[in-house]
Amino acid sequence: MDKPLSPRRLRWQALRKHPTALIGLFLFVGIVLLCLIGPLLSSHSYADGDLRMGATAPSATHWFGTDSLGRDLWVRTLHGGRISIAVGFAASLVALGVGLIYGMIAGYAGGRLDAWMMRFVDVLYALPFIIIVIILTVILGRSLLLLFIAIGLVEWLTMARIVRGEVRRLKQQAFVEAAIACGAGVPRIFKRHLLPNLLAPVIVYTTLTIPAVMLLESVLSFLGLGVQAPMSSWGSLIKEGAERLDIYPWMLLFPALFFATTLLALNFLGDALRDILDPRKDSH
Repeated sequence: MDKPLSPRRLRWQALRKHPTALIGLFLFVGIVLLCLIGPLLSSHSYADGDLRMGATAPSATHWFGTDSLGRDLWVRTLHGGRISIAVGFAASLVALGVGLIYGMIAGYAGGRLDAWMMRFVDVLYALPFIIIVIILTVILGRSLLLLFIAIGLVEWLTMARIVRGEVRRLKQQAFVEAAIACGAGVPRIFKRHLLPNLLAPVIVYTTLTIPAVMLLESVLSFLGLGVQAPMSSWGSLIKEGAERLDIYPWMLLFPALFFATTLLALNFLGDALRDILDPRKDSH
């Protein structure tokens, strides 16, 4: 008899058979590899340019053209992709850590503590995210690390709600009640029983958080509060291109194309993972 497949193998097979997931995965991995390797294929520098050249259209020498300072747009677009993707992942990890811990405590504690913790989340939800990030950016400074933290500190709210709801549901399950009856401590219950069962929804929402974080970073860079020169992200490059769209359209076209394709790939992948990892499907 054939050995039955584990749930992990079954989900991997489902992922391979999901066309939207494969499209999103290949697009995203391809863009990441291009951002890492692409600048090495060019002899042009990231920050140095030729002011006498100015903005020039795409050519065999400059594949994506140059910006108004004569800097190669191919290299700057791919370097900007490194920063935008890094911000997306790093800030999402901050949001994951804060939201996971906060939601698990609120959901497991229940009662008055849960009510007060979730009212605090509701209050933060009522505040405009952009204004909070701008205030945090001004207070913490404009370094890249502090930008990760500032964005992550406003993106954890939905994660906390999702985790709290799942923990409240799992707390009523027989295996958790059995662990409590056997005298297991709260840290052991969190580590051995709750956290493994939270992985599926957490992975799905984290995948969908990354494009939201990248979009928020691009808005901040568009407003001049994100990545500072001479560094660039896709948001700052889109800002520069939008200001010169009528004269130099290629300055907007290529960064916007990479940014939109990355967001689309991550949303494809997140939607597919939500379908594959949905625990309700396992019960049918």
